[in-house]
Amino acid sequence: MKKQVGIFSGSFNPIHIGHLIVAEQIITLSNLEEVWFMVTPQNPFKLKKNLLNENIRLKLVELAIADNPKFRASDFEFALPQPNYTFNTLNLISEKYKNEIDFSLIIGFDNYVVFDKWKNYKEIINNFNIYVYKRKIKKSYSNLIIHKNIKILDSPEIEVSGTDIRAKIDKNQSIRYLVRRELIEEIEKNGYYKQNNL
Repeated sequence: MKKQVGIFSGSFNPIHIGHLIVAEQIITLSNLEEVWFMVTPQNPFKLKKNLLNENIRLKLVELAIADNPKFRASDFEFALPQPNYTFNTLNLISEKYKNEIDFSLIIGFDNYVVFDKWKNYKEIINNFNIYVYKRKIKKSYSNLIIHKNIKILDSPEIEVSGTDIRAKIDKNQSIRYLVRRELIEEIEKNGYYKQNNL
């Protein structure tokens, strides 16, 4: 039997307790055995100027998940042309581990409602399981994609955002309990997310 692994792709700018809770709950509610946090150097939908260096973000992910053997940090996308698309990542990583691992995709409901805007989204749906976790949406949608490979999980809604955390850091406000203690120490020591240190 191949190992069942979920790809949780994101900027993780920085990784916070919301990401960790979601990943843990998805393992609990699905047949996934591991979650790989795929650090994305450049999200096609986000501005690069707001991103901390990808190697630093990867290090922060590694710090945040170090005590959970079911979590893994991945730099797989670092060697791919940028901006990269999830379709390419899933195909390439599936080929690399074709004899060992079946990969699924983990996305938030906010991405699910615009999934038809993703590159080659139909091929992703047809070839991979997609686990959708809840996120607050400001309006309702009636035209959501329905497919046997899309599984919406009754996961907790965690309203923590990297944008808010970065703003708090820049204003010297507390981020205690929003990110792991080890990350706070690393961020403060190096001055990450201060406006002059991105």
